[in-house]
Amino acid sequence: MTEKRPIWTKSFVNISISTFFVFVVFYALLTYMPLYVLNELNGTATEAGLVISVFLLSAIIMRFLSGMILEKFGKKRMLLISVFLFAVSTVLYLVVESFTGLLWLRLFHGIWFSLLTTVAGAIAADIIPPERRGEGLGYYGIAMNLAVVVGPFIVLTLKQYVSAHIIFVVLAVIILIGFLCAWAVNVEEESFSKQPKHKLSINDFLEKKTMPIATVGFLIAFAYASVIAFISVYAESLGLIKTASFFFLVYAMAMLIVRPITGRLFDTVGPKVVIIPSIIIFGVGLIALSITEVSWMLLLSGALIGLGYGTLLPSFQSLAIQAADKNRSGYATGTFFAFYDSGIAIGSVLLGLIAGIAGYANLYLMLGVFVILVVFYYMWIASKQDAQTR
Repeated sequence: MTEKRPIWTKSFVNISISTFFVFVVFYALLTYMPLYVLNELNGTATEAGLVISVFLLSAIIMRFLSGMILEKFGKKRMLLISVFLFAVSTVLYLVVESFTGLLWLRLFHGIWFSLLTTVAGAIAADIIPPERRGEGLGYYGIAMNLAVVVGPFIVLTLKQYVSAHIIFVVLAVIILIGFLCAWAVNVEEESFSKQPKHKLSINDFLEKKTMPIATVGFLIAFAYASVIAFISVYAESLGLIKTASFFFLVYAMAMLIVRPITGRLFDTVGPKVVIIPSIIIFGVGLIALSITEVSWMLLLSGALIGLGYGTLLPSFQSLAIQAADKNRSGYATGTFFAFYDSGIAIGSVLLGLIAGIAGYANLYLMLGVFVILVVFYYMWIASKQDAQTR
């Protein structure tokens, strides 16, 4: 019996901590930016939404270029460059005073967030022993999921006591710690012979082998956008706004409990055993949201969504990377997150329009059914890939 190679190496710990701080800043700004535009810059609701959309747009565009950039310049170099410029972008919020300047900064910030999270995910996948990748990426994904709770908590707490200037200083200090952790990551770069110049093709922007599972990720992210964008508004309409602040806390706790188990099952039994139940549980969580009337039902929905969706993202990322050749892990990561980010962005806009017509309860009911039906699409994709590997 061969001994298991360790997951928790110095480099894995540091890339996980660095990623955690990056996402803390990301989710903190995602929560705070609309409030900042409305209260500090006297902007409109449309302008408040625009500062989020511009960031996501630049991030999505860069996803398609990130694989080519990582291959050309190397993962460690791009990790340090992107985390440094992400930190610089965070500091620049201290000096931007106009809405136009803020838009340009959000565009710039989105570029480095996209590159940074792509290269960090690719490095994490490379560091983890291949036979334990499902488990390892499950642990790595905890950093992103915990940041969903920590980032908003920091800014919403600070907002009550300090100025916007101090909030931006705190976020700058947080990302500085992330930068220092990134320095401590050791990366084994693939050695390639210099490739002759060639005409650009789809392979320079996307990893085609990853696209089937990336489309499943897109559909799940599309549905999850309703949770990110509208849970507070929905809770307020039910008179449960105080409970809403605990929604993501319960989500994170449920995810933390189940993640080590599902990660090991992914590696030892196979992805279907993890992914199919997780999609169903996520769908049931959305249906539970649609019939929520009291606090405990809202928190139960958060637990179900944490159990289901919280397991899916690292599972899909593992499959995306496994589908590609080892030297294209950057392309695979960029392709997967391009689809995932697009699902969040399109869902945030389109589902808002549907909610305006059908109401939030009906929206969550429809999405719950939609997510459960995604199981059949995933099974079809998995069966095709199984047939190809025989």
